Amino acid sequence: MDIKNFKTEELENLCGEIRAKIIEVVSRNGGHLSSNMGAVELIVAMHYVFDAKNNPFIFDVSHQSYAHKLLTDRWDKFDTLRQIDGISGYTKPSESPYDYFVAGHSSTSISLAVGAAKAIKLKGEDRVPVALIGDGAMSAGMAYEALNELGDRKYPVVVILNDNEMSISKPIGAISKYLSQAMAGQFYQKFKSRVEKVLDYLPESAMYMAKRFEEGFKLITPGMLFEELGLEYIGPIDGHNLPALISALKTAKKLKKPVIVHAQTIKGKGYIKAEGQFEKWHGVSPFNVESGESISIKTSKKSATALFSEALLDLAKAKESVVGVTAAMPSGTGMDELIREFPDRFWDVAIAEQHAVTSMCAMAKEGFKPFVAIYSTFLQRAYDQIIHDACLMNLNVAFAIDRAGIVGEDGETHQGAFDISYLNAIPNITLFAPRDDIGMKYAVEFAYEHKGVCAFRYPRGSFISCGKVKSKPFLLGQGEILHKGESDTAFIGYGNGVGKAHECAKFLDEDITIVDLRFVKPIDKRLLKQLSLTCKRWYIFSDSAKSGGVGEILSGFLNEEGIKDVTLKSFEYRDIFIQHGDTAKIEERLGLSPKLLAEKISIL
Repeated sequence: MDIKNFKTEELENLCGEIRAKIIEVVSRNGGHLSSNMGAVELIVAMHYVFDAKNNPFIFDVSHQSYAHKLLTDRWDKFDTLRQIDGISGYTKPSESPYDYFVAGHSSTSISLAVGAAKAIKLKGEDRVPVALIGDGAMSAGMAYEALNELGDRKYPVVVILNDNEMSISKPIGAISKYLSQAMAGQFYQKFKSRVEKVLDYLPESAMYMAKRFEEGFKLITPGMLFEELGLEYIGPIDGHNLPALISALKTAKKLKKPVIVHAQTIKGKGYIKAEGQFEKWHGVSPFNVESGESISIKTSKKSATALFSEALLDLAKAKESVVGVTAAMPSGTGMDELIREFPDRFWDVAIAEQHAVTSMCAMAKEGFKPFVAIYSTFLQRAYDQIIHDACLMNLNVAFAIDRAGIVGEDGETHQGAFDISYLNAIPNITLFAPRDDIGMKYAVEFAYEHKGVCAFRYPRGSFISCGKVKSKPFLLGQGEILHKGESDTAFIGYGNGVGKAHECAKFLDEDITIVDLRFVKPIDKRLLKQLSLTCKRWYIFSDSAKSGGVGEILSGFLNEEGIKDVTLKSFEYRDIFIQHGDTAKIEERLGLSPKLLAEKISIL
């Protein structure tokens, strides 16, 4: 959509239309609501001032890019948002040439912009990368690593800081407001440039006083941090005032320098129920627009996350040594209840997975028992810290890995497929998984008692039912045979895969042995050796990548033990990035639903 010739009133009307479209689709499909509602004017102004065909538009996390999608030839396709074969909830270059980069994790935008600026300079082109980053993403170290180089190299880059919580600076009174508005205009930038030139020619005594004046002026402006890093700063400005935004971005574009444009916005702008700091409106399931109530299918079963939260809270009440951390996902990981109950023992450290892990390692060194609750997809970001700071000294740290397996509509960047593969390679770590509700309680208790590093994984949503056989307390390296069948076929499940194995067995006439592996490191060699004597066909069920996953671990065991008469087939995820869409439909597409797996097994 070409909006270059739109008048202010037309642009404002367009913002209203965009908001209405976002509410209409997200209320039906689910998605990220409040962050997108708050960024509409910012994105419209970006498209008005910059040419999206030539200038890289880089969205941090990109969950707030819905307006960008609507402005770039996807208005009619927007109804398919987050649906299987529909458009993604994040930027995706394979979906549109206007999407510069795949993004689903935080704090990468400025690094990408710096890299793009380097390439643009080497190619001698007249283009400017534009990065839109939220203030929450500024809590991660990667953003400052990029700013540090950008301030030194001085590449032309425009960074729009979407401050929707006033967490960076809060204007105080009329003077601050006046300064902010003045700084957003071209007059201030020209005045500042002239002052800098004058300072170059002043005698030393006068220059000293002038420099002190300039430094004192910076101290009462919110851009001091960025100025000290060597970046130009414009703002803070009203992120919903289109003329002010357009003026600021035009100024930033002309400077040919690295510029921070600091815009203050309201999350949920335009949908009154979502306006403000309401975490529940950040990512939503389908809801009724009039009432704001969720219309998702209700279930009486508790989610694995809720079960973890309850079990850890009970443990924390009984054991004062229990502490915990999460990285910007307090409600998503169930840690919000513990933070409220024990604010001195449980922390949300913002989007800083590396810091979360290392800080808890020090607490373990001091005699506490830390639980680190992070989604599988985000724990990848702290891989070095797990190796270097936790496992190397074999500290008593427990990792609670939420959202293991397919997570649905968030798609490729969020699927929890790889934690078994990347953790199994590390010495001094124990890997296990509960299969049901009571198993979660036992998992938390085992993690507390375990000496050394351990990690347990569990799915988004509730566990798949495993029948009437309830879990027993965990014993290190011991699996469990849930049902001893008469046939030579064994279904070996891990975590939520046990429930899938149980469901699959219902579609077959064979009397199948069902095993809960419970541990993949160490595995129960004794149980597996006994199993190999009577069951010659092993089928592996686990919500994880096949490469480096449970099947390969068990194949390695068979090879090491010289067991040659057992055939093994894994039903883990093949070597692909799994697309977005409803979890059940994605499993159908992958051929991994219990019914389809049973059909495969019946013809093997």
